[in-house]
Amino acid sequence: MSAPRKNARRIVRDIAHARAGDKGNTSSVNIWVYDPADFELLKRSVTAERLKRTFPNVIRGKVERYVLENLHGLNFVLHDALEGGVNSSLNLDSHGKSWSYLILGLELADPLAAPGGAGR
Repeated sequence: MSAPRKNARRIVRDIAHARAGDKGNTSSVNIWVYDPADFELLKRSVTAERLKRTFPNVIRGKVERYVLENLHGLNFVLHDALEGGVNSSLNLDSHGKSWSYLILGLELADPLAAPGGAGR
């Protein structure tokens, strides 16, 4: 992991990239760290509970998280999270890729905090 600047706010985008897809009203978002050394920090920072808590008005269904240890990635399945889906919504951009940008913008957990925390 690259050394953060003193008091610098770090976000998921600093250590990872994402890919997403959608089918109907369900979005699937994969987050992959650039450096395997950052994988534990990613796992602490981005949890299903945190996504549900951070976006309660948009994710109306359950959030499932799958940890891909050997690939150093996380897969999230967001149910009822696309306002009815691309063909049903009046929203201009209800595609799953929007979730990639939202998740990559989340603040990372404090790397010095105990491994149970989920970040802010």
